[in-house]
Amino acid sequence: MGIYEDVFRSSTEAPETFWLKAAEGIDWDVAPRRALDSSGAPFYHWFPDGRLNVCFNAIDRHIEAGRGEQPALIHDSPVTGTRRTYTYTQLRDEVAAFAGALAGLGVGRGDRVVVYMPMVPEAAIAMLACARIGAVHSVVFGGFAPHELAVRIDDAAPKVVVSASCGIEGKRVIAYKPLLDRAIELAAHRPEKRVILQRPQERAELGPDDLDWADLVAAASPAGCVPVPATDPLYILYTSGTTGKPKGVVRDCGGYAVALHWSMGAVYDVGPGETMFTGSDVGWVVGHSYIVYGPLLAGATTVLYEGKPVGTPDAGQFWRVAAEYRVKTMFTAPTAFRAIRKEDPKGSLTADHDLSGLRYLFLAGERLDPETYQWASALLDIPVIDHWWQTETGWPIVANPVGIEAAPVKPGSPTRPLPGWDVRVFDASGEPVPAGVDGAIVVRLPLPPGALPTLWNDDDRYVESYLSAYDGYYLTGDSGHIDDDGYVFVMGRTDDVINVAGHRLSTGSMEETLAAHPDVAECAVIGVADALKGQVPRGFVVLKAGTGRDPGEVEAELVRLVRERIGAVASLKDVAVVAALPKTRSGKILRKTMRGIADGHDEPIPSTVDDPGVIEALRPVLRRASGTAG
Repeated sequence: MGIYEDVFRSSTEAPETFWLKAAEGIDWDVAPRRALDSSGAPFYHWFPDGRLNVCFNAIDRHIEAGRGEQPALIHDSPVTGTRRTYTYTQLRDEVAAFAGALAGLGVGRGDRVVVYMPMVPEAAIAMLACARIGAVHSVVFGGFAPHELAVRIDDAAPKVVVSASCGIEGKRVIAYKPLLDRAIELAAHRPEKRVILQRPQERAELGPDDLDWADLVAAASPAGCVPVPATDPLYILYTSGTTGKPKGVVRDCGGYAVALHWSMGAVYDVGPGETMFTGSDVGWVVGHSYIVYGPLLAGATTVLYEGKPVGTPDAGQFWRVAAEYRVKTMFTAPTAFRAIRKEDPKGSLTADHDLSGLRYLFLAGERLDPETYQWASALLDIPVIDHWWQTETGWPIVANPVGIEAAPVKPGSPTRPLPGWDVRVFDASGEPVPAGVDGAIVVRLPLPPGALPTLWNDDDRYVESYLSAYDGYYLTGDSGHIDDDGYVFVMGRTDDVINVAGHRLSTGSMEETLAAHPDVAECAVIGVADALKGQVPRGFVVLKAGTGRDPGEVEAELVRLVRERIGAVASLKDVAVVAALPKTRSGKILRKTMRGIADGHDEPIPSTVDDPGVIEALRPVLRRASGTAG
């Protein structure tokens, strides 16, 4: 690990020198001479004297370098049976035209544009068009409920909303226009115009404030790139808040461009002309960073996929995409691989595809359980790399940096902190804990480039949410430990640590044990209130497809397994086999919602839920065993 050690040390001992060097990978209108402005700490600003345009760096500079005919973006949509490839030149022309259309509507530097779209090329084009003219985009996941969209419209106060006539979820066509119309009714802020992309699957009726995308673009003059200060916001991305009001994570232009460009080579080993397929959505941070901006900043080819890992039409679609486009690096969520494994436990669908070009599989978004890691590793025979980061950080905190130096893998750990991230583990009183002891995972300030500088119009909440628990440190909200070799183990959210009769236990380690059972496809463990012990753990498991065993037998085996591996102190005596676990659209299991229902609360169903029916089916199981049925 000598090379990694040297790079990491240089990033922590001389961070300004390190990041100014990394900034040379970006084209600047005015190159920064200073890396960091700490004068307003704890509000830090990277490259305060630099000026650039992120869209120019993502598109135009590659054309100037002679790669205009290289594929930039591939749209692959099994749900519509369509595929389209945009070269860098074609993408530039589409983006410049839509940027001109937005400018014609009065959108300029600092104005906000809400993008509420499905996984179509125009979603990425709208994002890049905003960046081209210095506007700030805020992408809201397509199909989000009207109330949630309205809340985001009120907070961002956009001049324009860009949407589509419909999205497609599996075999269902979802009309977006009625959802958007209702959100505008609910919102206090009224956007001046709404631009609607008409899709052939379902066309929308346009009202007086609505403009047709195609007509608008046809009449527009292409816009050039507008250089802006590096500290200007590029986008706002909302993450759920505990108070019901979403938190608008701000991403700056300069720090984000530098960090993403650096991470593409150092973390993902993807460079110009190579192909990256990220199975996510542009509504999430993964889609912003590694479907749209990261690959394009690197001059790579990115695949934008409209479909699911299973069911559109089968569990072999990710393999088809990887083979068809000679994908070098694939990135998705562990839950996608658990779904694939559930449908195709032996991975036999890989046999239909040539995966010889696939070099790496990266997984993030939920903890990668060792069982899924082992399955994917054995099936693909390539490095399977867990890594850990958040909406707030914009790019990975902890990963195995294969572009610098690959480290030995420890299943259950996303490996070691990346250069720029000074990760520590503290106890409740703010004292560092010994190696191997669980505590709160924190990052020493200042955060590196690309991480959030604040929340949109809410500096106080930024400090309260992230910086107030431990002076001089960012609170990640995750718990875990660092071992003697410096490997970080993220065991779950801080509130996923339960207290059983005075013993603090991680539900993550119990989930790890359940997932190791050969019949289990995926699982969740939650802590529920108990009059005697304070809390007791309860397990919920989904069995692999084709498992013909009696659920009661499997449940009894799982209870024994936890007792053997973790001990009687775990008190996991209740495991239920269920048809499905409730998840967000990005694949996170809704443990907090499950916990609330089990404790007898009238828990609201989050707007991010993928299938509300799963929660309703689970509700009697959660209530019955906790003694609060009815």
